[in-house]
Amino acid sequence: MSGALPFSLAGARLVALPDGALWWPAERLLAVADLHLEKGSSFAEQKTFLPPYDTAATLDRLEALLAAKAPARVVALGDSFHDARAQARLGSAERARLAALVACTDWTWIAGNHDPHPNGAGGAVARELRVGPLVFRHEAATDRLPAGEVSGHFHPKCTLRGAGRAASARCFAFDGRRVVLPAYGAYAGGLDVRDPALATLLGPDFKVLALARGRVHAIAAARLG
Repeated sequence: MSGALPFSLAGARLVALPDGALWWPAERLLAVADLHLEKGSSFAEQKTFLPPYDTAATLDRLEALLAAKAPARVVALGDSFHDARAQARLGSAERARLAALVACTDWTWIAGNHDPHPNGAGGAVARELRVGPLVFRHEAATDRLPAGEVSGHFHPKCTLRGAGRAASARCFAFDGRRVVLPAYGAYAGGLDVRDPALATLLGPDFKVLALARGRVHAIAAARLG
């Protein structure tokens, strides 16, 4: 994919894709984080009305991604569904589209804090998944020094400055030991990588792999505006 950026984690050669997915060519594995399907309908139940197209938009991106990469395995890193009732709120068309995606590859749903039991959509469900030197989980571990950890949960974003302007961008957060993926969902939002909740998990010299203008840009944290 044009604009992608390769990097290494625990000896595995990975590729950060401009849409926010992670590609592991040697394993033909795709990882995506925080789809938050049916977030719009969840807000509608609380009388906060958003355009009800977030699930369709996220599935559009997933379908294009799987068509481009033809992965042997997909790992969805938790919070794939916005809440426990999200799967029940899926429309019939979106339900069929999701089922077709899951059926075409070896799909694992990692349990998240929003969806601790993401069953009913096909595929396998796990608390975490180990593949070779990497471990895939929803939230970065805080009780041990990680090596080769791939996670989501924090929806990292950063502020890019240039020509007197500032813009927010989704990003991967990477410190050589772990990588935190950006949220893939259309309505997922984000947390600045300098927020202590995220920054304290990362080494002092961490980098952001920022998604901007259809490319992935590696930027040292010290250079962020």
